[in-house]
Amino acid sequence: MGIVKISDLMHENLRIASQAMSRSVNAQAEHWMKLGMLAELNPQLSQHQLAQALVRLELEGSADIRQVLQTVTQQEARG
Repeated sequence: MGIVKISDLMHENLRIASQAMSRSVNAQAEHWMKLGMLAELNPQLSQHQLAQALVRLELEGSADIRQVLQTVTQQEARG
C-alpha cells in the first residue's frame, strides 16, 4: 500500500462523490481507478459493459480483471 498525492480540488470531488455513493473516500478512489483503468485499456467497451465488469469483479472476489473483461465481451457478442 502506498500514498497517492492528488490535488485539493480532486480530493474535494472525491469526498463529495464518496458521500453521494455511500462509500469511504478510499473506496471511491479505488472505484474511480478501476473504472479509469478499464476504460483506458478497453476503449471499445461502453459504460454499461464496464459496469458489468466491475460487478463481476466484485462477485468473483479477487478475479483476474482480464478474465472478467473477456467474459463480459463474449457475453455482449452473443447478444
